[in-house]
Amino acid sequence: MRTTGLILAAVSAVLVAATAPPAARAQAPTSAAAELRPAPARRPGEGLGPFRRMVIRGATLIDGTGAPPRGPVDIVIEGDRIAEVRQAGWPGLKLAANRPPRDVDHEIDATGMYVLPGFVDVHAHAGTPAKAPDLEYVYKLWLAHGVTTVRGVPLAPHAQAVSEKARAARGEIVAPRIYNYQTLGAGWSQGRVDSAEKARAWVRWAARNGVDGIKFFNRDDETPEVILGALAEAKAQGLGTVAHISQPGVAELNALGFGKAGLGTVTHFYGHSEALLKERRLQDYPADYNYYDEQKRFGQVAEIWDEMAEPGSPQWVAYLEAQKANGVTFDPTFNIYAASRDLMRARNADWHADYTLPSLRAYFVSTRDNHGSYFFDWTTANEVAWKRFYDRYLRLVNDYKNIGGRVTTGSDSGFIWKLYGFAYIEELELLQEAGFSPLEVIQAATINGARTLAEPKGEPISFGVVRPGLSADLVIVPENPLQNFKTLYGTGHQRLSADNRIETVGGVKWTVVRGVAYDAKALLADVKAMVDRQKAER
Repeated sequence: MRTTGLILAAVSAVLVAATAPPAARAQAPTSAAAELRPAPARRPGEGLGPFRRMVIRGATLIDGTGAPPRGPVDIVIEGDRIAEVRQAGWPGLKLAANRPPRDVDHEIDATGMYVLPGFVDVHAHAGTPAKAPDLEYVYKLWLAHGVTTVRGVPLAPHAQAVSEKARAARGEIVAPRIYNYQTLGAGWSQGRVDSAEKARAWVRWAARNGVDGIKFFNRDDETPEVILGALAEAKAQGLGTVAHISQPGVAELNALGFGKAGLGTVTHFYGHSEALLKERRLQDYPADYNYYDEQKRFGQVAEIWDEMAEPGSPQWVAYLEAQKANGVTFDPTFNIYAASRDLMRARNADWHADYTLPSLRAYFVSTRDNHGSYFFDWTTANEVAWKRFYDRYLRLVNDYKNIGGRVTTGSDSGFIWKLYGFAYIEELELLQEAGFSPLEVIQAATINGARTLAEPKGEPISFGVVRPGLSADLVIVPENPLQNFKTLYGTGHQRLSADNRIETVGGVKWTVVRGVAYDAKALLADVKAMVDRQKAER
């Protein structure tokens, strides 16, 4: 329970953000006047490498393509690239000692472990000065859970995102690879983007100034004309596009309309449901609905479930087939709204005590003026509606995957009791709940994300698969993730041993980014120290 002093501290910290409409704060980082603290330079002892040649020995490989596991293998890394994947022996037989290559600078003994491609989080935001002011905190939580690439939508204000992206690429900071997506008008000095002509001009400016893609919200100045102009120019300039199709604009442009216009990714569930209404064109909102009242906004959004077409119906199938033909990627972000169907579970998750900053926890606690802190009086009926809604949403995404549509993995952490890194692993679990096989989950978390980020530029993937020639972005884990994704959580997984004792197993062992190997447990220890310092200060 928050003390009065904690409330005052949290309120004073969010004053800069409070001028933004409540609906905007989740995805609109605080202005440059109160920027996040950049990640510090990589310190001595943080990470191993990159080396002229490093070998990861004796692992079982899950390569990200959907191929079944194989092993044991030795993975040879030269600099920041995978040079070779070699069969190291046969299952059940002792591995040969002193096997080639021997001319190496460093070895990681991964005997009995599993190696996967680094995970790709395609819906990422850093914190804000109010709730998580240090980028180091966020980066290390992602890396500790195997996330080696993030698509910031946006990560931070434009200038800072460009700087952090470049510093990460040069290996100067402990951070994942960063893609910089921004909202229309971010970063430039030419005023509001309130016409199709201005939208095209901003997109051209963005392409010259370190922006990789555009995040749409279809509200306020983002009229259909503005959005269509920006989408057309983005395609011409090789920029990616993703949309959170918010309620203020969905009546004019739902997910199907966005898809026909050439959108790359629909993130969250918004826009799908409205394209699947069976008896009307608009959701049947109650008379007292108010979008800025977040209890009503997020309570009512799930009530659409029984207005939607039935799963498997001709309308349902036609929608999915149309979006596949449009080339739209679905990024479901199941985890970010999962608290709506079980608030107590999210609020009391194992990791909050050690790894959630007090300032972030204060942001999560229900209040009328923090976006996503909407549980003013969250009832059994609210949770039942969300469970019904999720039944359909999970089915929709799984059906899309089954007809060949692309599904990716994104977390949107930092809101609604979801902590960076940990929430990404929850997303893997929820994809499995939706009906994905474990190998299909890994595809969504690796190669699918890589393809989504590479395609707008017309380039082949450079990461996302364990394959010679690609970036050495890897996750090394002691437990088989295909058997239990819970073993990927930084807090580990508890099970009963053969001698009847509770044991904690799992967690990521090593995360390799561009050939630099980071000890995941050491990263988590750094995060805990940050949390402990803030607790002491408060």
